[in-house]
Amino acid sequence: MIKAVIFDFDGLIIDTESAWYEAYRHVLEGHGVTLPLEIFGRAVGTHDSTLYDYIHSQGKDGLEREVIEQETAKHYHTLMVSPALRDGVLDYLEAAKAAGLKIGLASSSGRDWVQGYLEKLNILSFFDTIKTRDDVKQVKPDPELYIKAVGALDVRQEDVLAFEDSLNGLKAARAAGLACVIVPNPVTGHLQFEDFSHRLSSMKEMTFDQLVKMLEEK
Repeated sequence: MIKAVIFDFDGLIIDTESAWYEAYRHVLEGHGVTLPLEIFGRAVGTHDSTLYDYIHSQGKDGLEREVIEQETAKHYHTLMVSPALRDGVLDYLEAAKAAGLKIGLASSSGRDWVQGYLEKLNILSFFDTIKTRDDVKQVKPDPELYIKAVGALDVRQEDVLAFEDSLNGLKAARAAGLACVIVPNPVTGHLQFEDFSHRLSSMKEMTFDQLVKMLEEK
């Protein structure tokens, strides 16, 4: 029986990933580097070393990471002037809370980044625990974030359902022993997901109660 749910943040609750991809693509194009979606997708949900390894492989060792990050962050913020929740997210949070379930968040991003958005979107109060990269030695696909979130919620791993948009996030949830529903976004939809409990195009596809009933009947 599901007693708790744990949500990823970037790309799942709010589609920051599409904006980051467009920002990186725009900036790198200005420096003569083409950024394929599939390359960027590999870095989603984890640290960005994969992305910078690719940039250096394009003969751009002289292109300083600090320069890329500054230019990309500036362009990102022009794209995210009015952040919004992905479809159905608020419905799922409200339904989980109404059902008496514990609610956690596990993100490879930093706490200030995550909490700032949660406050801006007025959903911070839904979460009983929030674990970010500031709380662990290894981010996703390592399971440490999920293990710590489960521990903080004081539930058994078999009673927890995770929600993820990325392959790295799915791997982390499964490695922690959790069932996982994937809800890809435009940046991660092409990834080769496997070993998930269910796939949704968005949380509007079915209600939270319908999803839980379906999973518990499997």
